[in-house]
Amino acid sequence: MIKHLAALASLLFVTGLSAQTTTPRPKFDTFDVATIKATDMNAERGRFIIMKGPHRWVAQAYTLKLMIAAAYDLNPRTISGGPPWVESDHYDIEAITPSDIQPNHDEQMAMLRKLLAERFSLTFHREPKDFSIYELQIAKGGPKLTPSTAPADDPPKLISIVYPQKIHLPAHNATMHDFVSMMQRAMLDRPVVDKTGLTVRYDFDLEWAPDETQFGGEVPVAPSDAPAAPLFTAIQEQLGLKLVATRGPVDTLIVDRAERPTAN
Repeated sequence: MIKHLAALASLLFVTGLSAQTTTPRPKFDTFDVATIKATDMNAERGRFIIMKGPHRWVAQAYTLKLMIAAAYDLNPRTISGGPPWVESDHYDIEAITPSDIQPNHDEQMAMLRKLLAERFSLTFHREPKDFSIYELQIAKGGPKLTPSTAPADDPPKLISIVYPQKIHLPAHNATMHDFVSMMQRAMLDRPVVDKTGLTVRYDFDLEWAPDETQFGGEVPVAPSDAPAAPLFTAIQEQLGLKLVATRGPVDTLIVDRAERPTAN
């Protein structure tokens, strides 16, 4: 049974006319309540982080290493150190967010960073290193992207749907920054840097056949007769973009201390 993987990015801007009185946006510095439990790995479990309604935040089947990658917008390969269980133990988190307003992606990650520090006693330091990376560039012929007509306050969505022979990524109101962040956090085996220079929000659909470099090896490699093209080919043919392998400086994260969370 193929596991379904999902990655969700949310970004919400609040604007108002200068003549209007607007309610200040609340501080989302910590979850009101958070429950952390070991994942039942005997059950079929997909891995995702998602807001279920305006107040309920859920992370399912995440290791601490993958939670750090999400919280600090990093590729997992740029995270090292800590005890071995950081990469092997999986956890489910359910949390309640404060206020009547749904937090955007950056606010969710700020609360996750605070939770990791408090409940996992996480401490770390950073070191710059020269690293194998991918650059997302515009391919010959130019981009094949449709600017989104969604309202400015409509949060972007990038959710990977895994099928037996392909992966489908419908993207809504997404920037190239949103796209490369998702690829480096949850899809590819190395960091991804946006070199397109594109600043518009887009709607697009991307379909490709996965290989062993994607999703940490958790998605089976597509058969040779899969109906979809490989990822690098699909990005160029369907989006008019290209991934170029190179090397560059990356700000890596080294875990100094981590402890298993205590019972809730």
